[in-house]
Amino acid sequence: MARTLWAVADLHAAVAKNEGLIDSITPHDPGDWLIVAGDVAERTEKVLEVLENLNDRFAKVIWVPGNHELFCRSSDRYTGRAKYDELVRGCRNLGILTPEDPYPVFDGVTIVPLFTLYDYSFRRPGFTVEQAVQAAHDQQVVMTDQFAIAPFVDIRAWCWDRLAYSIKRLSKVQGPTILVNHWPLAIEPVLRMRFRELSLWCGTRHTRDWPTRYNAQQVVYGHLHIRGDMTIDGIPHREVSLGYPREWENAKDIAWPVAILGQEATA
Repeated sequence: MARTLWAVADLHAAVAKNEGLIDSITPHDPGDWLIVAGDVAERTEKVLEVLENLNDRFAKVIWVPGNHELFCRSSDRYTGRAKYDELVRGCRNLGILTPEDPYPVFDGVTIVPLFTLYDYSFRRPGFTVEQAVQAAHDQQVVMTDQFAIAPFVDIRAWCWDRLAYSIKRLSKVQGPTILVNHWPLAIEPVLRMRFRELSLWCGTRHTRDWPTRYNAQQVVYGHLHIRGDMTIDGIPHREVSLGYPREWENAKDIAWPVAILGQEATA
């Protein structure tokens, strides 16, 4: 049996009803790989516990952070950028690949784990960042990021640092790629959200052309909890999230985990 590259996101492992589905994530072949595209949990210990269990099942696990992994409290030992560094160290100790490691190659395709964050540029035309954030507050539609990430780090500066870092590395990649990020790389999937104000925390316009520029066969992401595929500029953008019970209970007709490459993806 040929090996398969699988992908999941938004496991939200602290939610009790998600535990059974997380336990059901198993390979079909001993050589199968697994992408975990962010939002495993909030506490570092829980994130690493879940990833370690998955790493025991799959030949290789590739993780990228989501916003929930970056949530902090003022009493935490590590906050902001330091918390991300803590997670990377933990993953490396387990042998799990992160956006800081050499890009792995699966059947001739380079898998590119990204960490790009958001910079509030997915906002309504004519609004400044401050006006857009205030409008979200006025509508009482604000992501927890604004209280659990933003107080501990300059999120826009961090996003722009990550963009520059990623472009430098991507420019050296030859051949076909699969781009993996927690946040969508294009705004089109975000426009399907019920509350437009939430788009502020959903990505950056600066990644819009990355799939075409860097020869992506597919883009894998999570965050929106709207599982499914969307073709943008001829390239499939695939949301692979589990989400919360009220969401996955309404998406049982959509295959999950998602087969990205290999026999299961083409059968």
